[in-house]
Amino acid sequence: MISVDEATRLVQATAAPLPAERVLLTEAPGRVLRESVYADRDFPPFDRVTMDGIALRYAAVAAGQTSFVIESTLFAGQPPTPLADAAAAVEIMTGAVLPPGTDTVVRYEDLRIEERPDGRRVARVQAPPPAAGHNVHRRGSDRPAGALLLPAGTLLGPAEIAVAATVGAVTLLVTRCPRVAVVSTGDELVDISEEPAAHQIRRSNAYMLLAAVRQAGAEGHIFHFDDDPAALQVGLPPLLRDYDAVLLSGGVSMGKADYLPQALRQAGAEQLFHEVRQRPGKPFWFGRHPEGAVVFALPGNPVSTFVNYYRYAAPWLRAVQLPAPQFAAPEPAALASDVTFKPSLTHFLLVSLERSPDGRLLARPERAHGSGDLASLLPSDGFVELPAERSEFRAGEVLPVWRFRGQ
Repeated sequence: MISVDEATRLVQATAAPLPAERVLLTEAPGRVLRESVYADRDFPPFDRVTMDGIALRYAAVAAGQTSFVIESTLFAGQPPTPLADAAAAVEIMTGAVLPPGTDTVVRYEDLRIEERPDGRRVARVQAPPPAAGHNVHRRGSDRPAGALLLPAGTLLGPAEIAVAATVGAVTLLVTRCPRVAVVSTGDELVDISEEPAAHQIRRSNAYMLLAAVRQAGAEGHIFHFDDDPAALQVGLPPLLRDYDAVLLSGGVSMGKADYLPQALRQAGAEQLFHEVRQRPGKPFWFGRHPEGAVVFALPGNPVSTFVNYYRYAAPWLRAVQLPAPQFAAPEPAALASDVTFKPSLTHFLLVSLERSPDGRLLARPERAHGSGDLASLLPSDGFVELPAERSEFRAGEVLPVWRFRGQ
C-alpha cells in the first residue's frame, strides 16, 4: 500500500499530451487551444464612438463655442465623411467611426438640438466635455495589431470564442477530446431504466463518472460487466486498445468476486499500484496498457468512486489536454470546525465551502455515513485532504481542498 503522494506521482507520470486536431470555431468551446491566436488588426480597428451624440473639434469648445450646426448623421457600419466646417459637428451613433476632422464626442444628454427655420439643425452644448478624446475609444488602445490574444494552452470559453471570432478564426487547432470508457462492474447492478429487486441497485456510479468526464472535456461511453472472469477477459481488451483512459468502478478490493485486478493483468495492463493509504477509496488500482490506455480502477462505493475520480482522474484528464501536461493544485481553505480522524490514513473529508467576511475560504465538514452515502455529496462542494501523520485538526487551520463544485 502506497501513500497519496506516491500515488499522485505515479498517476501524473503517465500524462502525455493528446494529439491536436483542427475544428470549426463552433465546435471549439470547452476545448484546449493548441495554437496561439494573434490580433489581425488593431483593437479597436478605428477610433470608435462610445456614445450617441455629436462629434466635433474640442478646440472649438475650448474656445467658448457652444452652438454647432449639424452637417450630417453617421451610423455604425457607415464609412465616415470628413467634417467640412471646423465650427460644425456630425450627429453620430455608438459604434460608428469618428469622422476625420473631429476628435471628441458630446453625448445627447449634454446637448439640446434645435431645428432652424431654414431646415438646418443646431446642437447647443450644455455640459462641455472635459478633454479632447472624450467618449472616443481610440484605435489600438485595447491591443495593437499582431498582439498575442490567446496563447496555446487556453481553455476556450465564451469570451475566448468571441475573441477568436473577431480575428476571423473560422477554425482552431485544439486538443483532441480524450476518449474515456466508463465501466461499471457487479452482479448487483441494473440499468437505470430497470426496477431493481430488493437485493439490487441501479448503476449510478457509471452515470456519475460519465457526467464528470464530459465536464472535463472528454468523450465518454458507458459499459457494464457482471462479476464474470470470462466476460472480463473478452470485454476488457478492446477498451484498453481503443480508449485513452478506462475508468472502472467496483471489483477491485479483496472479495471473492473482485476479479478486476487479475483480469486487467491478463489483458496486458501493467499494474502501477493497488491500494493507497487513504479513506475513502483505499482499494484503488491504477495501471496502463502498452497500447496506450491508462486505467483507473476505482472502488465501488459511490463516495470512494467520486473522491478518487476528482483526486486523481480529473486532474489527469485536464493535464493531457494541455500542450505540456500541468496539474492543477488544490486551493487552501480554513477548517470551520475541529476535526478528529484517528486512523493513520490520508482522509478526504467532504466539506461545503463559503467565504468569510474577511474573504477567507472556509471549509465546513459535512455529515456522511461512510463511503456508501451517495446523498452526502449533495451539500458538499469539495473535500479537504487531511494528512495521515496527524489525527487532530483545529478550526482555522488551513489545508488543501479539492473542489468538485463552484469553481
